[in-house]
Amino acid sequence: MTIGLYGFILLFVLILFFRIPIGFAMILVGVSGMAYLTSPVSAISFLGHQVFATAASYDMAMVAMFILMGELAFVTGIGERAYGSLLRILGRIRGSLAMATIGGCAAFAAVCGSSPATAATIGSIALPEMRRYGYDDALATGAVAAGGTLGILIPPSLGFILFGIITEQSIAKLYLAGILPGILLALLFMSVAYVYALFRRPACLAEPTTIGEKIASLKGLLDVIVLFLVVVGGMGLGLFTPTAAGAVGTGGVLLIACMRRRVTLQRLMEALEHTISTVGMIVMIFVGAMAFNYFLAATTLPFRLGGAIAGLPIPRMATIVCILLVWLALGCVMDAIGMIVLTLPIVYPIVLSLGFDPIWFSVLGVIMVEAGLVTPPVGMNLYVISGIARDVPIGTIFRGVIPYVAAILVCVFLLVLFPEIALFLPEAVRR
Repeated sequence: MTIGLYGFILLFVLILFFRIPIGFAMILVGVSGMAYLTSPVSAISFLGHQVFATAASYDMAMVAMFILMGELAFVTGIGERAYGSLLRILGRIRGSLAMATIGGCAAFAAVCGSSPATAATIGSIALPEMRRYGYDDALATGAVAAGGTLGILIPPSLGFILFGIITEQSIAKLYLAGILPGILLALLFMSVAYVYALFRRPACLAEPTTIGEKIASLKGLLDVIVLFLVVVGGMGLGLFTPTAAGAVGTGGVLLIACMRRRVTLQRLMEALEHTISTVGMIVMIFVGAMAFNYFLAATTLPFRLGGAIAGLPIPRMATIVCILLVWLALGCVMDAIGMIVLTLPIVYPIVLSLGFDPIWFSVLGVIMVEAGLVTPPVGMNLYVISGIARDVPIGTIFRGVIPYVAAILVCVFLLVLFPEIALFLPEAVRR
């Protein structure tokens, strides 16, 4: 158990102080620990087997399909059309551009699954527009950074795929569970934008539109609606597996891109290149997580820690709150994917032993990952927006996103009080 604690400390030192990528840091600590506890030969043999098993697994094919779907959606202009439609629908409501930005992020998230990609796609369109209408930098950048986090919650979501793989849950059920919380969080974000705009001058108003223009603009959301229903609806109804759903969604996005003449050989190669790079990173993180978790299992640390936590004389919900607070703190200093694969194998058995619904807990976990994407100093979405708005100080972006982090915590609080928000759709489909 002492060796396991030393391993954890060494891992965090390598990640936080030496800036070693989390996948390689977990491989280094895990393999070294296994070599010490067993033998160098068995440790190296395990690593070689795990690299092949992870890269060649059915699960990684599913991850690759959904990532490629998001990359192709980036070049089709789906996000641009959704943002334009929502902007015309909202018209001259205070904060309408910020609200349309968040709505555009939610719509693009329904075909993407990646938070940084969602923030980059909508941000590159929305930030110049918001500045043109007098939005201050904090309001504009905060809305885009927070709206981008919806990419990991609204299905199809890479976060739910990772939770499903690690905990061996139905990804189709996780997708269904994420729909209502995703809508709730988008509405909370829009409420923040509206209240923020009430106290700003000028009034943050867009161009007025007629009823006819609002109705006509709905066609800009058609691509998103069709793809969402085909991919998520097909899985929920059992028409195809999650991997097949990713392939169908990828084919659908590619068909739309061809119909709109948005595909060139260069753009297609860029999408494939980014997909390969992202999947390669995820494979290395998974290999590292398997090595590190195998090492921890050999030290018996997770089992003793889980038993000690489950046996504490505190309410069950207090344990969940402690886990969520730990995730919130880790999200400030760690990559979101790394945080999931490192901690979930430890906390998930604790949650099951306490009798909580694993689907509900997974939704809470994905939302806390969202919070990590916009909490300084390592929030990835903050630096994506900083790369788009290069003249905006990073401190201004940090300040602008704080109200949205509060909205995320309100969403978590509501899900803790009313688990049915997440569980209603999976249970309704099951019936």
